Amino acid sequence: MKLANKQELLETLEKMAGTPIMVMGDLLLDRYTWGKVERISPEAPVPVVQVVKMEDRLGGAGNVVRNLVNLGVKVSVVGLIGDDFDGRVMLDLFEQAGADYSGVVVDKSRPTVLKSRVIAATQQVVRVDREILDTATPEISKKLSSLVKDKMADAKAVILSDYGKSAVTVDVINTLSEAYDRGELGLKSKPLFVDPHPRNYERYRGMSVAKPNRKEAEAASGRSIKSIEDAFEAAGILIKKWGSEILVITLGEGGMVVRRADSSDGLHLETMAREVFDVSGAGDTVTAVYTAALAAGAGPVNAGVLANIAAGIVVSEVGTAAIKLDKLREQVDKWEI
Repeated sequence: MKLANKQELLETLEKMAGTPIMVMGDLLLDRYTWGKVERISPEAPVPVVQVVKMEDRLGGAGNVVRNLVNLGVKVSVVGLIGDDFDGRVMLDLFEQAGADYSGVVVDKSRPTVLKSRVIAATQQVVRVDREILDTATPEISKKLSSLVKDKMADAKAVILSDYGKSAVTVDVINTLSEAYDRGELGLKSKPLFVDPHPRNYERYRGMSVAKPNRKEAEAASGRSIKSIEDAFEAAGILIKKWGSEILVITLGEGGMVVRRADSSDGLHLETMAREVFDVSGAGDTVTAVYTAALAAGAGPVNAGVLANIAAGIVVSEVGTAAIKLDKLREQVDKWEI
């Protein structure tokens, strides 16, 4: 694979502005309670957290949207929320971000997925999840599929952000796979980027880029990943299994590997993080930056380098963080092969 060029990376960042991308996936609300701990509870051996502030952030596919918006991308989103307060909070956050959320469906049969975290200083004390993972009704599934068809028509790239929370239905996957088979989606036309989840491993078929993490890649490929060579082999297995043109495996502190279907070799990108505080949301940043780079005309290597640099930035922050364009541009400018 051809090595990346710094000037090309900077030019790609500029080309991202205004690029239309559709994000379909599971929408989560991340709620943070920030506080400080000065004593242990007399009721149980647990810390007493004195609340300093509370904050709501878009999570799951919503965090992919946050990252894309910060890059200057024009985003449309398709997904599910509940008919509740937290769902309305999510819509307000999309409104504030400037994303098109007309594709968000309200499902009255389930609550909005909520992940509540309590953080003292930089340490997460506890996380409380509220979710119902029942399969979406046929009516909801068909509606989501129809919205995907409509919204992807005006997009230059499509992201499927699967967190296994019921929005990524069989109808949705089939709609994207059929569009890929017809040539409407693909690296040479309109990239389809899939962030996979075990719930649908056997249903994925045809995509431009698939991006599992180490654990997901091991489970899907049946190959233990203990080295970079193992990661390349697992990538080759998944390229054949899912019909992916490019396979990206994120390896946490080990960086990431990128392998193309039309090449026997691959590329290992070492982590760019100086200090890791929180890896939550880093995968969403990789998804957003890689896809935006492809949509802006970058090749798989340049896209991977940009995504790797961006991931190194967000893991140094506490909580589900999204990349900021100025920080990414600054780090790219400092980047050396």
